[in-house]
Amino acid sequence: MSRSTLIRSLRRTGVLTSAALAVTVAVAGPAAAHAEVEAEGARALDQNVALTFSAESESATAGISKLEVILPEGISPQDITYDEGPKGWKFAPTARGYTVSGPKLAVGADAEYVVTVRQLPDAKELVFKTLQSYSDGRVDRWIELEEEAEGDGHGHGSPAPRLELKAAAPGAEPVSPTPTQDPSAPASNPASDEPAAKESSADPVADDSKDDDGMPVAVPLGVGAAVVVVLGGGVWWMRKRRSRAA
Repeated sequence: MSRSTLIRSLRRTGVLTSAALAVTVAVAGPAAAHAEVEAEGARALDQNVALTFSAESESATAGISKLEVILPEGISPQDITYDEGPKGWKFAPTARGYTVSGPKLAVGADAEYVVTVRQLPDAKELVFKTLQSYSDGRVDRWIELEEEAEGDGHGHGSPAPRLELKAAAPGAEPVSPTPTQDPSAPASNPASDEPAAKESSADPVADDSKDDDGMPVAVPLGVGAAVVVVLGGGVWWMRKRRSRAA
């Protein structure tokens, strides 16, 4: 083989190698897609923290239409406030977290939205498992933990979005839950309770109009008065009769 022919062969081989590398990168691109969560400078026990979530599209034929997030321990759906997201998308709490969904995005478009957390828990790291749904029914499950997300060894797994937190600020404490009234507790009614309390605590009033046998005192007094009158009248009649006889 002549020198010129060898050079042309090497050049041709170099072109083919570059083309192969480009194809490999293009094919590996979608496999390396991922979902992320960010909050710059977030610390444990911080309050009113804005979290930015992003999910890359892996479909060449359908658009993203919903994202479902499973909240980590220490954060409840009631602690989340929806700030902004794709046009027409809405927030809805679930038993284990929340969903953000709406009209499908353009094919290949990534989904990004922002929520605010009332307070971050006292932890070093938070994991937000995410289910990414497309308009054709496809679901990408970004739920793997770090040790599970190695995949084929080239970072092609499905890692869950993770947020690393700095140590809590000095003096930071958990926010007290909002006090709620116990619906089973009976309502107090001072207007009705006070008279009842007075009546139950008052001593029975003695009735002087009755004797120990329960008979009114006026009855024996009246009988006694009648006897006195009768006796007095009898004595007067006897004296008068004797004076006439004399």
